[in-house]
Amino acid sequence: MKTLLNIIWLVLSGFWLFLGYMLAAAVMFILIVTIPWGIAAARIGVYALWPFGREVVNRPDSGVGALLGNIIWVVLAGWWLALEHIITGVLLCVTIIGIPLGFASFKLVPVALMPLGKVIVDRP
Repeated sequence: MKTLLNIIWLVLSGFWLFLGYMLAAAVMFILIVTIPWGIAAARIGVYALWPFGREVVNRPDSGVGALLGNIIWVVLAGWWLALEHIITGVLLCVTIIGIPLGFASFKLVPVALMPLGKVIVDRP
């Protein structure tokens, strides 16, 4: 079931969300100082491409540095990536088939806002 959901997700929204994250990553890499945020954007972008069967969990060793980095991230790129997830989620929820995908997009909003201090793991 998760493979079918991932394929539908990829076609309807995953690819476009992935491109948004890769654009954010490219901008962060170009600015040099923001390379750690670029790595986080690329990591979450790959997750947004194929999300079902994986989940985001908090890293137990993240601390104040991750919090401060997330505050900078929200200002630089997090808010428009979160907005991208909200708009995508609303559009997906218009159809019955898209409702689970819309909820998945809404689940990615906190990750889009605060990607540092999180790790993506396979769900058993």
